[in-house]
Amino acid sequence: MPDIALTSIVGAGAFALAFAFGAVTQATGFCTMGAVADLVLVGDGRRFRAWMLALAVAMAGSQGLAAAGWIDLGQSSYLSGGIPLAGAILGGVAFGIGMVLAGGCGAKTLVRLGGGNLKSLVVVLVIGLTAMATIKGVLAPLRLALDRATTVPLKATGLAAPSFPAVLEKLGLEPDPARWLPVAVIGGGLVLWCFKDAAFRRSSRHWGSGLAVGALICAGWAVTGILGDDPFEPVPLASFSFIGPIGDSLIYLMTYTGATLTFGIASVAGVVAGAFAAARTRREFRLETFTDPDDLARHLTGAVLMGAGGVLAMGCTIGQGLSGFSTLSLASPLALGGILLGGLIGLKRLEEGCFTAALAALLKHR
Repeated sequence: MPDIALTSIVGAGAFALAFAFGAVTQATGFCTMGAVADLVLVGDGRRFRAWMLALAVAMAGSQGLAAAGWIDLGQSSYLSGGIPLAGAILGGVAFGIGMVLAGGCGAKTLVRLGGGNLKSLVVVLVIGLTAMATIKGVLAPLRLALDRATTVPLKATGLAAPSFPAVLEKLGLEPDPARWLPVAVIGGGLVLWCFKDAAFRRSSRHWGSGLAVGALICAGWAVTGILGDDPFEPVPLASFSFIGPIGDSLIYLMTYTGATLTFGIASVAGVVAGAFAAARTRREFRLETFTDPDDLARHLTGAVLMGAGGVLAMGCTIGQGLSGFSTLSLASPLALGGILLGGLIGLKRLEEGCFTAALAALLKHR
């Protein structure tokens, strides 16, 4: 029996987890943009609480895996290098605006594509092209210049890593308390806040989706950190993120014979497949397309903002918001805050018709 390549094993695990992710999010409506829109526009906080519950679960589970010695989160991209201040904040804001204009973040776009939304096919292609242009194409020099000018070097901070535990260790805490204090305060606080709401407690669809998505983030770390742990050819430690991997997937499709399957590429395919299966099972699969040229322009603009912003912020709502935050990275709250602010600006822009009026409305009601 021939040996199975480690990348194939990790890819299969990623596809299976992403299939579950796509099915769960399609069936339950788990969505970052939808969560913000529900909260701001109609005062329904259940989807927002579901998202925050997913964050709490991802934090606790991921740190538990690391504390047990099964994975080394220090090897993740979120804890390598310095703290990209402008990249995290500005990239997050750009991504947040883009996800509203395009009708959903990178993950939601893949879910919508699996459900038959042809607008999402265009958005996926533009996200991938823009992401690759920002990583190593015509936009890369601008990104690198911004990073050099605004990234706080790790040496300048005196920290062992750009993380909350590293800050607490520098203040005198032992490693274990330094790890679990942020989890207890942030994660525990979020759980209490989520289940304080009676409507959320009654909605198993919402709290179930939060638990499931949070657990899948942890499982993603386990697939790359445990299954992919090889002393000779280790697989890079990663969990779910969808902007860079969408670009990688386009390259993979075009250069298959010379390309390597990664966790991210397999997860992109898995989400689409899982959403397709759920949509067909629930009889919700239907083909949709653009209603008019303005609709096309809005989605294209959103896709460009998400592709560039997601790379600058080193992740999307799932990549930085859940996977990154679960590592207790210092940059993740900055990026997540930027994404939420951008989402608010984007929603106000749709209400007011232009960005100037949107900013004026936000400042008026701050």
